[in-house]
Amino acid sequence: MKVSSLIGLVVALAGLYLGATMEGSNPMAVLSPSAMLIVLGGTLGATITGTSFDAVKNIPKMYMKAFNSAPPDLTGKVGELVGYAESARRDGLLALDEVANSIEDPFTRKGLQLVVDGTDPDLVADILESENDAMRKRHQASVQPFEKAGGYAPTMGIIGTVFGLIHVLANLDKPETLGPSISAAFVATLLGVATANIVYLPLAARLKQLSQEELHARGLIVEGILSIQAGDNPRVVQEKLLTFVPPAGRPADGESVTTAAQQKAAA
Repeated sequence: MKVSSLIGLVVALAGLYLGATMEGSNPMAVLSPSAMLIVLGGTLGATITGTSFDAVKNIPKMYMKAFNSAPPDLTGKVGELVGYAESARRDGLLALDEVANSIEDPFTRKGLQLVVDGTDPDLVADILESENDAMRKRHQASVQPFEKAGGYAPTMGIIGTVFGLIHVLANLDKPETLGPSISAAFVATLLGVATANIVYLPLAARLKQLSQEELHARGLIVEGILSIQAGDNPRVVQEKLLTFVPPAGRPADGESVTTAAQQKAAA
């Protein structure tokens, strides 16, 4: 599980719980069945209406992705591509034909296969960029339900509060019940705002970050494949690709990126 995501969620919940307790409130008051039904059920229904049922069915998978996905190993990818460049420089591009079939990453495998097949470099770049555009659209479709839910949930909370206040106004002849009834009415607003800002919107932001990281890694791959096809010196390929890696993740001066990647994997 992504440690920072878990820590953030725990800190947010702990802050709300402790703050409410210090104010003398009962944090468990948000577990009102009627408020939860209006806010959670209403948000789910509105999200299905605003997106699609297929997108909503994908939500559990996106929860797992948000908490379990690790950042791409950029240094390892640089080492892998530099290795392919060395092989192509030594034995020719056709030598990558056997290597391409054993590559696990479909994107890298497709790019190298296009190079081995003698595809024009501009066409290789266009095909790979089209793959990236298609992935970007898929990611946007996956994020959309969380963004929609983050917008709908507070409104559903207000609707729940209005229902509660209607009940309060209908019972003004019972002044002893007004305080508890008004307090219960605002639980729906609290629940709507809390779920939007602790769950839905942060998850949408996390998924967007993962998408940007993957697109960045794919940009590195495209640059590496085109450099290999152009016959660039492996050292030049390494220097090009290291521009995609944060300075802290780059090997020390004079150290081969392949060696650095192996050391990192061993650690």
